[in-house]
This record gives sequence, structure tokens and C-alpha cells, in this order.
Amino acid sequence: MKTTGVIRRIDELGRVVIPKEIRKNLRIKNGESLEIFLEGDSIILKKFSQLESLENVSVDYVEAFNKIIKHNIIVTDRDKVIAVAGPLKKKYLGKTVNEFTERSIERRDSFYEKQKKIFQIVEGEEENGYYSFSSIVNNGDAIGSVILISTDTPITDVEDKMVVILSSLLSQKFID
Repeated sequence: MKTTGVIRRIDELGRVVIPKEIRKNLRIKNGESLEIFLEGDSIILKKFSQLESLENVSVDYVEAFNKIIKHNIIVTDRDKVIAVAGPLKKKYLGKTVNEFTERSIERRDSFYEKQKKIFQIVEGEEENGYYSFSSIVNNGDAIGSVILISTDTPITDVEDKMVVILSSLLSQKFID
């Protein structure tokens, strides 16, 4: 376990303040949820991801959609890539989303790039091609995204609609 050297008091309501530097490093924003675990005599706080609980379902969906669309399909939560199907799987799986992707999720965007261009969806990885983006929204909360990437052929309107459908399907999994 990594120590920070920061000590905080618990107030009369049982609250403790997580230092700003730690929240910034872990990309924890106001209003986000944390999971609390006990491990021996330690309390573990972990940033909560609704989509992480659907990781297996996400993997199954992207694999099925990839068989039809034949392009790279990526599912992210608000912080990282949780499922990928296609040749870019090893390059993207588990990577942290970049600021552009994070802002697009927060704005609940849905769009696709019809012209070939250079773009980034995760930190440190650049692609030259076409892409379609659809935020996953559940009960008004933006919780992730579905991204389709084609490095060689333009994305069709039907493929773009399939990205929107997949984001909707993943959102509906939380209602069940």
C-alpha cells in the first residue's frame, strides 16, 4: 500500500476529507461515488464504476457487434477502457481515457467523424481514421461511452446507429 504522509481527522459526523491532490490523481469529482472495503484493519476506498460491474456483458456485446460491423468497438467507463473487440484490443484495453473523451461523456455527446482525421480517445494513443462516439447514460448520469474506430473505411450511417444502439443496450442493463 502506498503511503501519502497525509493525516486527516474524522469529524463528529464520521466524515473525512480526501486531499485535493489525491482526488485529482484518481480523477474523483464532486458527487461521484466511492466503494468502501475492509481489508484486515484497513479501510479501502475505490472509485465506483457502474460499467465495471457490466464488464463481462460489455465484452460479450462488443464481440457480437464486431462480428457484424468488422470495425474496432470500444466501451469505456468515465475513466478507462473496459472492453474492446477488434485489432486494437491490446492497444486500448485498460487504458485511461483522455480529456476529450471524458468531456464528451460528461456532455452526453453522440457523433461520428465522416472525414479521415488524426484523433485520440485514450492518453498516449493516436489513430488516423474514422470514428463514431455515443455516451452511455443511465438515469440522467453519464457513465461511459461506446466508440467505433475504422482506420481504413468511412463509417456508414447504419454503423453509427449501431453504436447508439449498443450504448442504449448497455444503459438498459442497469434498469433490469
